[in-house]
Amino acid sequence: MASLDRVKVLVLGDSGVGKSSLVHLICQNQVLGNPSWTVGCSVDVRVQDYKEGTPEEKTFYIELWDVGGSVGSASSIKSTRAVFYNSVNGIILVHDLTNKKSSQNLYRWSMEALNKDSSPTGVIVSNGDYDREQFVESTVPLLLIGTKFDQIPENKRSDVLTRTAFLSEDFNAEEINLDCTNPRYFAAGTSNAVKLSRFFDKTLSGKIGHSSTIFHRTGKRY
Repeated sequence: MASLDRVKVLVLGDSGVGKSSLVHLICQNQVLGNPSWTVGCSVDVRVQDYKEGTPEEKTFYIELWDVGGSVGSASSIKSTRAVFYNSVNGIILVHDLTNKKSSQNLYRWSMEALNKDSSPTGVIVSNGDYDREQFVESTVPLLLIGTKFDQIPENKRSDVLTRTAFLSEDFNAEEINLDCTNPRYFAAGTSNAVKLSRFFDKTLSGKIGHSSTIFHRTGKRY
């Protein structure tokens, strides 16, 4: 397939938050039976119909790049991960709803991926050091996904959801909270499925717009 038919989406977050399980659920619509630690990067593919049911409908491959979240020395880990951050069309930020630190670290992950990391890799960047305006102007769509929703006690869910709402506002992104061991969270017609499809359409719109600009300038598609 031509490069125009493929879109690259990064899946970022700390180790153990469930990125591999999430990617498997999104791409295969199945629960991942025995998830393992991701070393480096793992790529899975989802077929997505852009603007389905309209005259502009077009089928694309969405490549989900599950980047390993292991922590090491700032220079070595950051330089290794940097090779995965090229030509990105969208970013899914994943955090464990039962682990507040994984939520705080999303600020670091986002800045690192978009070359706005002003602090060494491995250092937690709290929202007190975070300028939300930097993502209002970003052309890369973001989606915030919280995992392990089933593990939150009923009496604490309201507080957790309030916290994730603030995260969503900071990143100027929609949020989805789910349990990766239950496929019903992405069942057709659910709000989560609609949000996911809307996010993918945004990544595709950016890709199509960029390619159209190049075509008009050079007469060639890339």
